[in-house]
Amino acid sequence: MSDWRARAVRAGKRPFVRPTHATHGTGAQPAPEHSMDPRADPQTPVEVSLARSVVDAAVYRQGRRIDAPATPEEIYRKLPGAPGTLTWIGLYQPAETQLLAAAERFDLHEVAVEDAIVAHQRPKLERYGDTLFVVLRAARYLDASEQVDFGEIHLFVGPEFVLTVRHSESPDLAAVRNRLEGDPELLALGPEAVLYAVLDAVVDGYAPVIAGLQNDIDEIETEVFGGDPKVSRRIYELSREVIEFQRATRPLLEIMSSLEAGFEKYGTDEELQRYLRDVADHATTAAERVDGFRQMLGAILTLNATLVSQAQNEEMKLLAEAGHAQNNEIKKISSWAAILFAPTLIGTVYGMNFDTMPERAWTYGYPFSIGMMAAVCLSLYVVFKRRDWL
Repeated sequence: MSDWRARAVRAGKRPFVRPTHATHGTGAQPAPEHSMDPRADPQTPVEVSLARSVVDAAVYRQGRRIDAPATPEEIYRKLPGAPGTLTWIGLYQPAETQLLAAAERFDLHEVAVEDAIVAHQRPKLERYGDTLFVVLRAARYLDASEQVDFGEIHLFVGPEFVLTVRHSESPDLAAVRNRLEGDPELLALGPEAVLYAVLDAVVDGYAPVIAGLQNDIDEIETEVFGGDPKVSRRIYELSREVIEFQRATRPLLEIMSSLEAGFEKYGTDEELQRYLRDVADHATTAAERVDGFRQMLGAILTLNATLVSQAQNEEMKLLAEAGHAQNNEIKKISSWAAILFAPTLIGTVYGMNFDTMPERAWTYGYPFSIGMMAAVCLSLYVVFKRRDWL
């Protein structure tokens, strides 16, 4: 037993902890890994029921199930070594101790085991000797909430075994297992056939998500041109989902490219090569569609900002026009009030009825006052007219 595994399986000990005096070089411990996802739960249960975490465990020979032990421990005790035999263990949110036991039995690299324990990893493919470690991000579209739910699966693919570790409800690997068991010729191609089937299921699961996102984008376009004030929030939320989806699909192209580069070196069956290339084509299509969605949402967001700006400008223009019209009305009212005020003032002065007012006894006093009123009103009218107040 290697030194790091011996320390990891001791009761009450945490694995992969670097001593404070350790340095890089011979005998140095790998640094403990932490999840960068703020949504990740840092507490991993140490003890969970085997019945809860072991989804299925089976031994296959020539593509047909020959044994189905209830626990991984039973498989470990009687692992066959005959050619054409495949052991497939499926785990769902396993305890750390279970992964460590599997790492000990299948001689898995400690760095890959760390990734599987911590989870929330970027999709990737890494080769440790004759064992492949693959991380995939599945996705499904929830019609009720119009949201995308992302899942994560880790695969350890060795010469005669496959260990799948799921950290979410999706993808449903039971359907993948049923498909392979229904096609013994495909399953007989070995662990890479299981890897192909899982890849195919994950990529096929992207199709409904792409359709759902396309429908959401169409609805958003309608809302944008309809002037819905809440559309900006929906664009932002959908953009976040598309970016997350892009993080799941874009690295998948690198995974498929790496697999294809190793076809000849690792002797991949020709029929299986065709299947994997088909998955690569579908993955490329999905990645291109997602890239297009991100560009479309960026354009829609810009268009929405432009339309909102135009709408605000129109409102400001209408307000300005209304204010201008109101000012014109105020000018007219003020002008006529001034014109009417002049005769009122003159009439008020001569209506005071003082005995010493000389104009009262003047023969032409009345015509003079009327003429003065008319002259003042006419003068004011001409002044206001020239200033466009009337």
